[in-house]
Amino acid sequence: MSSLTSQRLGILAVVAGLAIVPWVFGSFTVSLFNDIGMAALVVLGLVLLSGVAGVISFGHAAFVGIAAYASAWLSTEYAISPWFGLPFALGVTALSALVIGALTLRLGGHYLPLSTIAWGLVVPLLFGNMAMLGRHSGISDIAPLSLGDWQLMTAESAFYIIWILVGLVATFCYHLLNSRMGRAVRAVRGGNVLLASFGANIFHVRLMLFVLSAVFAALAGWLYAHTNRFVSPAPFSLHVSIDYMFMMVVGGMTQLTGALAGATIVIAVKNVLQDLLPLVSRHAAQIQAVAFSTLFILLLHHARGGILSLASKMARVKTPAPTQMHDAEPPVEPLPRRSLPDKGQPLLSVEAATKRFKGLVAVNEVSFHVKSGEMVGLIGPNGAGKSTMFNLMTGTLQLSSGRTEFMGENITRRSQRDIALMGMARTFQHVKLRPQMSVLDNVALGAHARGQCGMLRAGFNLDTEEERRIHAEARRQIARIGLEGQEMEAAGNMPLGTQRLIEIARALAADPVLLILDEPAAGLRKAEKQALADLLSRLRKEGVTIMIVEHDMDFVMKLVDRLIVMNFGTKLFEGDPQAARADLGVREAYLGHAA
Repeated sequence: MSSLTSQRLGILAVVAGLAIVPWVFGSFTVSLFNDIGMAALVVLGLVLLSGVAGVISFGHAAFVGIAAYASAWLSTEYAISPWFGLPFALGVTALSALVIGALTLRLGGHYLPLSTIAWGLVVPLLFGNMAMLGRHSGISDIAPLSLGDWQLMTAESAFYIIWILVGLVATFCYHLLNSRMGRAVRAVRGGNVLLASFGANIFHVRLMLFVLSAVFAALAGWLYAHTNRFVSPAPFSLHVSIDYMFMMVVGGMTQLTGALAGATIVIAVKNVLQDLLPLVSRHAAQIQAVAFSTLFILLLHHARGGILSLASKMARVKTPAPTQMHDAEPPVEPLPRRSLPDKGQPLLSVEAATKRFKGLVAVNEVSFHVKSGEMVGLIGPNGAGKSTMFNLMTGTLQLSSGRTEFMGENITRRSQRDIALMGMARTFQHVKLRPQMSVLDNVALGAHARGQCGMLRAGFNLDTEEERRIHAEARRQIARIGLEGQEMEAAGNMPLGTQRLIEIARALAADPVLLILDEPAAGLRKAEKQALADLLSRLRKEGVTIMIVEHDMDFVMKLVDRLIVMNFGTKLFEGDPQAARADLGVREAYLGHAA
């Protein structure tokens, strides 16, 4: 039985089990399942935002509250149907998340989680101090959900609506993670430089994901208001936000199924403790906090991947081998290609480039050019300023003075992302792959800017044709570097030399006008260097314009048409490799003397 068939049977079993819950259990247990479902909606958003993308939020209960209060206020104040209150609640919550995200998501390090704590405290405080929202007494007698004349006033009657929404949101998340935007979401942990290198805007990705997760929380808030028919500030406090984070960690931070598992375990354990602890102590609330803290510490020690990961290890469940692609897929229309300049045309021009870091001049008035169709090497000993020059060309750093042009356009003040979108693709001195993603998905990241489908189209699975085209392009580039048949292997399992080839394939997937490689031979063994050299030679014959920034002089000499040699931040030499080998200044820079 294939792993895909097993997954489908598992899903069908869960759906069938949930379908009979109202028929088998009493009202209290069904209410418990409803609470689990509403919590799972919030945790699904947190899995995307915090677990996958690494944007920690301790304030998502506030978004649940914003939606709950918005729909409750509209329902009680104007007697408007909850179904009309739903878009209102979603809109108010999305707008709130957009404003909060725009103000906070540019923060880095520990400042971002601290800012989420701030608004997680402030929003419930506002609820408790607004007369129109009933202050701390809240809003009561909220209209229940209804279908025609049937009012869903009991736990059993609301059960199916809650769990249908959970299923729809989980399906949306699954499609999103397996899309162009989903790959960008999974790459967010790689940092801004990585995302900008293939034309993605990390702030935009984080902001849209933040708003999306808030909308999922808003669904839970709307359901909470119209199933409980009463709202007050307490259920939307910072403490509840921390509970949601706890559910995410317990279930598995990066697993969609972990959202359901974590919500189930935490809510079930909490209810059991609430029943048992009063029997043994008058300080049940304090003991419950200690019990949860102990469980959390044990979990972090023994199952950082969550309960599902621990269960798999205990059951000795092996991850199924990745499915290889043997059968040819139906032909698809290729992604659009750039119009490349004619061979010999000026491509990149650097004039008097200077970079100062306070009193240190890292690059001092360096000038050179690159023409279409040639392979140029920028070399120099360690500390020569090569990496700084590389970052200036690609827009990762801004020039202190000087000018750079690419394809006839001034890019001196352009951002790294803008330069990448113009057709300058790069690799990294220290490999920047997403180790848990497959080789195919890592390479497909390079084609990000060649697609257009956003998060909504991806989540609703309306991007199928575009995905086929992107995957076809990624497979073409994987075959181009000689890794055909290894598309579904995890990139982190590959040796360093292969990982550098995968980075080159990712850059090629962007259909670049100029490919710039940052020390591609660093750390490679002799055989790996030879494989890399063979690949670069093939690419040059195919007409790819390449610039190699490298310190390994022997490696570069055999490949390039022309060399630029730097030392102590200045240009020492420019010319053909043989002339560079004979130049006394170059020999002294590398050997320490002119012999």
